[in-house]
Amino acid sequence: MSKQFRPWKFGQSQLLPPSVQDYVPEDHLSRFVVALVTESLDLSAIMSSCTSGLGQPPFDPRMMTSLLLNGYASGIYSSRRIAKASIERADFMMIVAGDPPDFRTISDFRKRHLKALAGLFVQVLKLAEKAGLVKLGHVALDGTKIKANASKHKAMSYARMKQRDAELQAEVDRWLATAEAADAEEDKLHGAKRGDELPKWVADKKKRIEKIRAAKAELEAEAKAAAEEERRIKAEAEEKRIAEERKKRPGGKPDKLIADDPDPKAQRNFTDPESRIMTTRNGVIQGYNAQAAVDGEAQVIVACGLIQTTSDHGQVVPLVDGIFANLGRRPKETSADSGYLSEANLAGLHEREIIPYIATGRAKHPDEVKRKIGGPLTLAMRAKLKRAGWRSRYRLRKQIVEPVFGQIKQERGFRQFLLRGVEKVRAEWAMICTAHNLVKLARAA
Repeated sequence: MSKQFRPWKFGQSQLLPPSVQDYVPEDHLSRFVVALVTESLDLSAIMSSCTSGLGQPPFDPRMMTSLLLNGYASGIYSSRRIAKASIERADFMMIVAGDPPDFRTISDFRKRHLKALAGLFVQVLKLAEKAGLVKLGHVALDGTKIKANASKHKAMSYARMKQRDAELQAEVDRWLATAEAADAEEDKLHGAKRGDELPKWVADKKKRIEKIRAAKAELEAEAKAAAEEERRIKAEAEEKRIAEERKKRPGGKPDKLIADDPDPKAQRNFTDPESRIMTTRNGVIQGYNAQAAVDGEAQVIVACGLIQTTSDHGQVVPLVDGIFANLGRRPKETSADSGYLSEANLAGLHEREIIPYIATGRAKHPDEVKRKIGGPLTLAMRAKLKRAGWRSRYRLRKQIVEPVFGQIKQERGFRQFLLRGVEKVRAEWAMICTAHNLVKLARAA
């Protein structure tokens, strides 16, 4: 018995001209992105910077913005991959209306309007608030380390820089002397004829020396500034202590001299000098520390930031102030892990009338001595969390903020920044957070 199949009409033309919109479902994310950009977002900052000129007219900024936002929301970040999707994927083809831009055009548009694109974060956030997705009842803070667009193997320590600088200088001097002697010998043989040029790798080594010396100068400047800041802090502390005690403490040891030279282990990366070596649970990376404050209602990011240090200590107040700057009000409660714990952070939250739930750390062998470590606010927080036990509001932190990083890194595959330099990377992180909120808004619509 023969089996019957549905006819395969490969190569058959259609009676009526097809429209790419017919192949995109009505409830698809790309349709929501286009409607949001054309009807709700203010693109005047981008539109005003576009001027007419000679040559081919530029692409419509609304189309380019929709294309980028749809790419970020779909987990496609590279300009080449976005350009490829514009001729292969129906949702991207619908946005470009059959007129796909070149990948260089996409890349240049993102670079030229990076600040304005990052500013869309606040607009999308306010739309999410109007849709009832932001309540600011409980906001969780956390940070995640993301790779920079640089290899950790392209970093060099200050001690190694000094050693390598001397080695390269000696090697270049030796080869220059050899080349000079060879030129003199060739001049005797060939008279006024020109000798061979120096090898290309000698010039490369010269450039390498210049880069190393520039990086050394940056590290020395940072070390000098840190030393001056430490001297100032110690001087203020000493003045405060003298004012409180009204007399100088006898028998005190002299302060340890502060060195102006950088730490020999301090490193600088030659590809992205503003990125830093950071330790993660999966090993050491060259990257940045991305920060986010997430609302507990629908996991919408209400404030974001990015820093160059591994420590999260100084980010509590900037994040909660960022929430107020974005939405004009503050959350009622805030939770964070022990990386954000400090007396200054707890005091800052109390001043802003925000109830804090910050972990005080775990002790392998707790005893009465370790339980008393910390200032009065830290001790009060430790007692508060212990008293509440499993009913503590701190338990909301994991289910609010950590899934957001999972959705960004795992679901949408963002594992590494494309741009270089802390300001550009900070704007790129704002675009990532905008795309996250946009997806939340689309699912709630």
